[in-house]
Amino acid sequence: MSDRAAIRVAVVADTSLQRHILQQFLLKNGFHVVLNSAPQQLAVTRLEDCATDIWLYDALCCNDAEYELLDYLLSAANAPVLFGEGVAPERGSEDYPRWERSLLKKIAQLTRHLARNNAQQTDVKRAADQACSSPIELPQYFVKNPPATEEPAQQVWLLAASLGGPQAVKAFLDALPHGLPLGFIYAQHIDAHFEERLPQAVGRHSQWTVRLVREGDFVRAGEVVVAPIEHELRFADNSQLQLLPTPWPGLYNPSIEQMMRNLAQHFGSACGVIVFSGMGDDGSQAVAYMQRQGAQVWAQSAASCACSSMPDSVRATGTSILSSSPQGLAYELVHYLLNKRTHA
Repeated sequence: MSDRAAIRVAVVADTSLQRHILQQFLLKNGFHVVLNSAPQQLAVTRLEDCATDIWLYDALCCNDAEYELLDYLLSAANAPVLFGEGVAPERGSEDYPRWERSLLKKIAQLTRHLARNNAQQTDVKRAADQACSSPIELPQYFVKNPPATEEPAQQVWLLAASLGGPQAVKAFLDALPHGLPLGFIYAQHIDAHFEERLPQAVGRHSQWTVRLVREGDFVRAGEVVVAPIEHELRFADNSQLQLLPTPWPGLYNPSIEQMMRNLAQHFGSACGVIVFSGMGDDGSQAVAYMQRQGAQVWAQSAASCACSSMPDSVRATGTSILSSSPQGLAYELVHYLLNKRTHA
C-alpha cells in the first residue's frame, strides 16, 4: 500500500494544540485521519470500533480510565501504536522539520507492506494471544526454591526495544510468571516526557514490579528497572546502580549498545539480552561482545514485530540463538532458567 491516503491514522492526545498539529501534519502528508480525540472523551468500546492502521498516542494517563485505554492499545489493539513521541516543536523552529521527518519515517516503518501483511500479522497476533492468554505457570522447582527478593539479583537481563517496543515488552511481561531468579533492565527508545509513564504502561497487569531507576539501588529478582533516558547507567562493583552525570554516548537515548556493554562487563555470563521490536540497529555492534562474555542473545521474531529492523540487525550478526514472539520468548526464558538450575 503505497498511497498514503489509504493509510488510516487515529490520534489520541491530551491537548487541543497537539491534536491540531498532528491533524494538520497528517492531512498535509496525505494520510486519512479516522479519529482525533482527547483520552477523557474516549471509551474502550470506541477504540474497538475504530478501524485504523496505526495509533498515534500522546497522553499523560492521569486516571484509571485513561490507563484502561492505554492497556487496550498495548495489549488488544489490532494496529501498531506509536506513542511517547513528545510535544511537537513550534512550526517556525528549526526543530520542526526534523520532528516531521522523524514522525514520517516511523509511520512509514509501521505501515510498510500494509496490504500484503495485515492479515498475516493479525493471524500471528491472534494465535499468540490465544496461546498465552494468562501467565505461564511457574515451575515447581522455583515455587520450592524462591529467589531472595531483598538482595541484588544474581542474574540480570536487558529488555531492549524501540519502535513498537512497549506493546512487545508488555506482552512478554504479561506472560512471564513471577518467582524467577532474575531481574531486568528495560531500555526503551522514547521521548523523555513519557519516561515516568512507561512503568505503569507496560507493567500495569504484570506480576513483575516495573519501576524507574534509583541511584544507589539494586536490580532485584522480580523487578524490571527502566533505564534512564538522559543519563548513562552503570553498575558498581557491588551491583549498585550508578547514574552518571553524563548523557548516553551516541545517537540514541538510552543507548542500547552501551547498556549491553555495561551489563555484560559487570555480569558476564549471568546476563542476557532480548531485542524486541524497533527501528534502526542500536545494539547490533555490542551483541558480539555480550556473546564473548557468555551472555545469551535473543530476538523477537520478525513476524511478531511492529517494526523488525532492530531484531533483524541483531540476527544478521549471527549472535542471536533464539527468535520467537514475545509470549514465546517468555516461555523459552522460563525453561532456560529451569534447565540452568536443575542441570547445574
